[in-house]
Amino acid sequence: MAEEVKTTGPGYPSPLAAMKGPREKILYVPAIYSGTSVKKPDYLATVDIDLESPTFCKIVHKLPMSHIGDELHHSGWNACSSCYNLPEKKRRHLILPSILSGRVYVIDTFTDPLAPKIHKTVEPEDILAKTGCTFPHTSHCLGSGEVMISCMGDKDGSGMGSFVLLDENFDIKGSWEKKEERTPYGYDFWYQPYHNVMISSEWGEPASFSKGFDPSLVDSKYGHHLHVWDWKERKYAHSIDLGPDGLIPLELRFMHDPKKAIGFCGAALSSNIFQFYKTDNNEWKAKKVIDIPAKEVEGWALPNMPSLITDILISLDDKFLYFVNWLHGDIRQYDVTDPDNPKLAGQLFVGGSVRKGGPVKVKGEEQPEIEKVKGHELYGGPQMIQLSLDGKRLYVSNSLFSAWDNQFYPEMVKHGSYILQIDVDTEIGGLKINKDFYVDFSDDPDGPALAHEIRYPGGDCSSDIWLVAEDK
Repeated sequence: MAEEVKTTGPGYPSPLAAMKGPREKILYVPAIYSGTSVKKPDYLATVDIDLESPTFCKIVHKLPMSHIGDELHHSGWNACSSCYNLPEKKRRHLILPSILSGRVYVIDTFTDPLAPKIHKTVEPEDILAKTGCTFPHTSHCLGSGEVMISCMGDKDGSGMGSFVLLDENFDIKGSWEKKEERTPYGYDFWYQPYHNVMISSEWGEPASFSKGFDPSLVDSKYGHHLHVWDWKERKYAHSIDLGPDGLIPLELRFMHDPKKAIGFCGAALSSNIFQFYKTDNNEWKAKKVIDIPAKEVEGWALPNMPSLITDILISLDDKFLYFVNWLHGDIRQYDVTDPDNPKLAGQLFVGGSVRKGGPVKVKGEEQPEIEKVKGHELYGGPQMIQLSLDGKRLYVSNSLFSAWDNQFYPEMVKHGSYILQIDVDTEIGGLKINKDFYVDFSDDPDGPALAHEIRYPGGDCSSDIWLVAEDK
């Protein structure tokens, strides 16, 4: 495995420096059995994507977790580019929160990158006792070397947006925020000390979304706000109501240049992209900049099918925004050089519910034909994406969350997940599927698994946060 570019600490001095980093050769991917017919622990898959390797595109190591039913989901690092000026810090451990059990696994990827092992387990009972938090989701390393994890629920599974802090030994320090300032719902977050801000988003009530999606509960059990926090004071500042155009705002990303006071968030159910920004009066606001219309359909649960934007990324040079429409089945690339006026630069269908020859018929519209890759049918829709450091390759998996996978794509659950590689035109835009790349999560003696978020050992554009020098 190629080493990271020489640094004083982990990561890279800037996003543009990261773009010159080595080509990715390893993927770490949570593989989920929770919610499937396989009654075994979830595992962390190590995937070999070294072009010169005889095991290219193969899962070369499986690290099973210690319990059944965790539902691994997202992941983060103990240290990233926010610790670049701290020479004592090393990117040694991958943090794996379990969305259902509340357990947090700390994985040693440093000793042997091709064969990670469990370093420590933070038990859900301890997290609950010290913070009152459950249903952990996003994990980010802080410039201090601490780890912060967003949480979505309380002890009863009701909605509660909160944040758990782990120290450098992965012991629980407590909550980042004051308990009386917790938000109704939680999900993702991104911080930027230069602007003294953290923005967080919200999914909904865990007791509801963990059973599947019920449209009748949208008004009462799901979110439509972004929350603004004072980073230095660890205080809630205010909320931004996105209204009916901003239902279920999930993934959010700041621009990578830490001095830019701007970012984007995908409102999943409304299928819109919002830009959040700081005004000249130092107020944080949001506006809709991309709208993906619902499709009028027959043969589906509802007469109108939202695209369901479930993941978004920004290239390290802040030129392109990428997102997926899990139900419609396409990946989109937008030029955001002018962030107020994103321009569609690339679009590619790699699955979804509106494919030609499928059970769903779209009224008044020709439906895309989904080609096989290396002989494999592309079940499900594009869900999690990860971009190479140089921006030329986009990796995509297809599992959202087991309860929702079972509801919307039961055939995918039956057959298991895959990872695809999409080749990217970084000059004028454009997306093309690489027909020689396919990572198969169905071909396993224990049974098909569901693949979720993708990480590289050296960091990536959704794990690493860059700070201005005086903030480090």
